[in-house]
Amino acid sequence: MRPSPADPVRHSWWKATIIVALLLWLYSPTLAHLAAQWWNDPNFSHGFFVPLFSAFVIWQERTRLSSLSSRPSWSGLLFLGLGLCVLMVGQMGAELFLARLSLLIVLAGLIVLFFGWNFFRALLFPWAFLLLMIPIPTIVFNQITFPLQLLASKVASTTLPWMGVPVLREGNVIVLPAMALEVAEACSGIRSLMSLTTLAVIYGYLMERRVGVRVLLAVASVPIAVAANSLRIVGTGLLVQYWDPEKAEGFFHEFSGWLIFVVSLLMLYLLHRAVRIFSHEAAES
Repeated sequence: MRPSPADPVRHSWWKATIIVALLLWLYSPTLAHLAAQWWNDPNFSHGFFVPLFSAFVIWQERTRLSSLSSRPSWSGLLFLGLGLCVLMVGQMGAELFLARLSLLIVLAGLIVLFFGWNFFRALLFPWAFLLLMIPIPTIVFNQITFPLQLLASKVASTTLPWMGVPVLREGNVIVLPAMALEVAEACSGIRSLMSLTTLAVIYGYLMERRVGVRVLLAVASVPIAVAANSLRIVGTGLLVQYWDPEKAEGFFHEFSGWLIFVVSLLMLYLLHRAVRIFSHEAAES
């Protein structure tokens, strides 16, 4: 009896189902804690969109992926073993970052093991994008946050005197005649920085085909987020001095975060438009 053409497909689905079930069993505590952090920590709430966008990219590339020939490689076992070792180290040391990172290493190993390096190269972008869903370690987070606080306070203390507001800066505290403003961790801009970088990568993928411009947009999101957050601090200082300190710390403080984020997206869009116009003019000359 000849096997039905559907048998290999059915066999592949069974293998995929078993592998997914094993991964969920192995990583369910890690994934549950990760989702809880996305939900409870505003700094990493963008993490919900990262795996969804990676899945969207894979769906968009499904035709090209189906045309690739499968060339399984035993070298995938090395990555699989490395990922499992990283998972054990992360769990024994209660290091959440390593435990979460191990999932991506294991996924890379499984792709190479069952489909080959050509498939992994084709899936490199959606796989690498998943790194943005993993919250950075606390020690690294603090090393980034405090310099951002100082930078925002320095920019504000330099800009406000140009607008007639006398300023005395003490670290991340800006002393105004009306009151003192502290550039706290929540005002450092780290939240908008990570969210804008994630959106810049998504925007570049959807709106631009040139890899160089995509990289430029992703890199430019960092100074754009820093500049926009500094603008927020300056605006708060102006309201404190010339309007009402209570209102500046109340509704405006919350609303300005969303407003500045929209301004950041607009700046990113304008940069993209400028690059397009410049490249078009360069091509015509």
